[in-house]
Amino acid sequence: MLITTFQRIPFWQKVLAGFISGALLGVVLGEQATVLKPLGDLFISAIKMLVAPLIFCAIVTSITSYGAEGNLKRLTFKTLGMFMVTGTIASLLGLALGSLIDMGGSLQLIAGEVRERDIPGFAQVLLNMVPVNPFASLADGNVLQIIVFAALVGISINKVGEKAHALRAAFDSGAEVMYSLTSLVLKLTPIGVFGLMAWVVGKYGLSTMLPLAKFIGVIYLAALIHIILVYGGMVKFVAKLSPIQFFRKALPAQLVAFTTASSFGTLPASTRSVESMGVSKGYRSFVLPLGATMNMDGCGGIYPAIAAIFIAQIYGIPLDATDYMLIAVTATVASIGTAGVPGSAMVMLTVTLGVIGLPLEGIAFIAAIDRVIDMIRTATNVTGDMMTAVVVGQSEGQLDSDKFYSNNTAVIPANDDKVNPTDNCA
Repeated sequence: MLITTFQRIPFWQKVLAGFISGALLGVVLGEQATVLKPLGDLFISAIKMLVAPLIFCAIVTSITSYGAEGNLKRLTFKTLGMFMVTGTIASLLGLALGSLIDMGGSLQLIAGEVRERDIPGFAQVLLNMVPVNPFASLADGNVLQIIVFAALVGISINKVGEKAHALRAAFDSGAEVMYSLTSLVLKLTPIGVFGLMAWVVGKYGLSTMLPLAKFIGVIYLAALIHIILVYGGMVKFVAKLSPIQFFRKALPAQLVAFTTASSFGTLPASTRSVESMGVSKGYRSFVLPLGATMNMDGCGGIYPAIAAIFIAQIYGIPLDATDYMLIAVTATVASIGTAGVPGSAMVMLTVTLGVIGLPLEGIAFIAAIDRVIDMIRTATNVTGDMMTAVVVGQSEGQLDSDKFYSNNTAVIPANDDKVNPTDNCA
């Protein structure tokens, strides 16, 4: 009876319960709560196990499913266009709030030694997108190369036509197996969220954040404004759908993104959320992996803009209109230009600081609280991916409005209910 009752609880309520109880336990037990971190590590490891084969099969099947319709180019153009528009708004929002609020004028900066990073040029980033050895890319989990290779395989299958029918069927079967496996892993989500929140709050506590409270607060404020007004506004005025319904169904994925700080780790949850919103299988399996790689409003828009201004403030370096323009342009372009580079948020910040001549040593000051910031950055990125899936999906007839307004809120599916899902910013 108790097990049956628990199974009937909506998924988002289970995740929210794990989130709140983990945070409370972290406050009560302090450092002792860090012993629960293995629960979160187990969840993340299970998710990482899925990522490479899941993305590969999902992208191939998505491309082949659109082969006969001939609208893949239009969908791709609209999707990338949405990423650029929201990325530009995010960087401008970060500049506005960072300029209006004095975050670091009273702080004494003690610059530490900053490890030099090897930041590839834009041409090198483009070259790195093409895998020399696709099997090595799959083994290493190089997501950007996996996406490129999978897209090329899908396009080639469409070109070959009937002769590639057996291979297409094999990828379809492989995708279904991965979706079924994902449904099993998703059941660990409330436990993983509980363990991760207990660890984060227990390790960092509230007192360690106080010296940088203004900086953290501005990042969170900008992210929340972007999520509620920009994403909510897109859903309301562009897609003509209810933003309240969108956020209600997006909540489970947002909580997973916030606690794991991993866009790719959130893919199964975000896919399940947009599935409950009525986004078609083909489009959601295309837009979400692409968004997790390239759509970085939190990492590439809001964060480098505010962090650059903060570092300028604590060093007492004035910025002029040209500097602000360079920050906005660099932050927007860097979100795509550094896609697939490990530690992308810090790389983006390094690029932004270098462009306007700010001291790179300032990164050392904010690195200690990067995990706290990374949580809201990732939640912003994932919400943007889901918003794009809904807005572009609605414009292209890839969204079922009746399902969007239904009461189904991403309940964990049974084994026969297919989930079509498919690292972090710092």
